[in-house]
Amino acid sequence: MYQLLSGLSVIEVSSFVASPTAGLYCAQMGAEVIRVDQIGGGLDYDRYQLTEEGRSLSWENLNRAKKSVALDMRTSEGRELVQELAAKTGQLITNVPEKSFLSHAKLKEAREDIITARIMGWGDGRQAMDFTVNAASGYPLMTGPADWDPDTAPPVNQLLPAWDFICGAYTAFALLAALRHRDMTGEGSELRIPLGDVAIGTVANSGAMAEMLYRGSDRQRLGNAIWGAFGRDFMSRDGKRFMVAALTAKQWAGLVEAFDVGQQVAAIEAAHSVDFTTSDHNRFTHRDELFALFQSVADTMDYDALADRLAKAGTTFERYRTMYETANDPDLVHDNPLFGTSPHNPSGFEYPAAGPFANMPERERGAPHPAPYLGANSEEILAERLGLGSGAIGKLMDSGIVAGSDKE
Repeated sequence: MYQLLSGLSVIEVSSFVASPTAGLYCAQMGAEVIRVDQIGGGLDYDRYQLTEEGRSLSWENLNRAKKSVALDMRTSEGRELVQELAAKTGQLITNVPEKSFLSHAKLKEAREDIITARIMGWGDGRQAMDFTVNAASGYPLMTGPADWDPDTAPPVNQLLPAWDFICGAYTAFALLAALRHRDMTGEGSELRIPLGDVAIGTVANSGAMAEMLYRGSDRQRLGNAIWGAFGRDFMSRDGKRFMVAALTAKQWAGLVEAFDVGQQVAAIEAAHSVDFTTSDHNRFTHRDELFALFQSVADTMDYDALADRLAKAGTTFERYRTMYETANDPDLVHDNPLFGTSPHNPSGFEYPAAGPFANMPERERGAPHPAPYLGANSEEILAERLGLGSGAIGKLMDSGIVAGSDKE
C-alpha cells in the first residue's frame, strides 16, 4: 500500500461493487477510508461466495485497508452521526440515493465546502446495475459465434462487472479532481457519477458509437476474432487453446515467422492483390483464409514447442487458463509483486491479495492490508472524528445505535 494520499480521510457509505471500488483505490494509495455500515451489515455484506463461517469473500476483497463503523442508520440518531462524520471529514463516497439523509444539499448545510461523490444508476434517477446497463450498451448482441443467426441469437452477458469497476475507478479520479479544485478555490463539489453514463460514455469514447452511426448498422458477431485486426484463438495438437494478436506490422511479421508460413501468406496476398504487412484492414478482411492457415500449422505442433517459437519471434500471445489455474499460476500470482499474503482476513482464509495496481519502482508497495471486521473502528472513529467521550459512546452502544466489532 502506497502512502501518496496519506493525510486524506474519506467517509464511504456504499454497497456492492462500484462504490466500494472507489474507496478501495483511495485506500490502496494511502487514504484513510472509513466505511459506515448498517449494524449487522449492509446489502452486500453477505454477498456470494461465503466461507463456511459466513464471511463474504467479495466484501472482504473490495474493502481492504479500510476502517469500519457500524451504526443503526434506520434511526434518526444513527443517520445524524453519519451526517456529522461526513461533515467533519469533508468528503464522502456513496451510492445511497441522492434524495436521502445523505443528499448533497443536506450535508452542505453543515459544511459549505463538502465534496460528495455519488454513484447512481442512470442520470435521470432510474435504477441500474452493471448487467442492465450492459444490456443497453449493445455489446451482448455483438458477442458470440460468427455463425449465429443475427435475428434469433441470444445476447451473451459478460461475467466481469466491467462497468462497475470502470465506474469505481472514475469515481476515485473525480473525487481527487474535486479535492484539487477545493485546494485551489475553497469550493466544494457535488459529483454524480451515473453507472449508465459511464457505460454509454465508454462506448462513445471507444469509437464504437461513431462506427455504428457511420455504418448505419450493427457490427456482426465475430466469435473470438479481434475486430479490425488479426487475432483469434487457436488450438495446438495437444489440445491447448491459446490467443494470438497482431495489431502492428512487427507483431504480424513475428507470427508469420513463428508459424513458418511466409510462402503460404505470400500466395494469399498474390491471389487477392493485397499486402498484409502494412494493413490491418487487409489482414482482417481476409481473416478466414489466414485463420485456416495458422490453425493448420497449430494442428501439427504441441503447445510448448509452438509457444517457444512465438516467444522467440516476439509475438503477442497467451494460453487460455481456467480461473482456478490462474489463481495458482506462479508468474501471474505467486511470483508477481502485485500480490502479497494477507494473513488476518476476517474470513480466516489465507490467500494472495492484490495491492495497488500501479508499479512505482522508487516506492515500496507494501503488503496488502486486510478488510476490517464490521464495526471494528466504531469507538476509535467516533472519539477521534466527533470528539465523543467513552461515556457517550457507551450509551450509544447500549442503546443499539452503535456497534463494535463483529469478530466473534
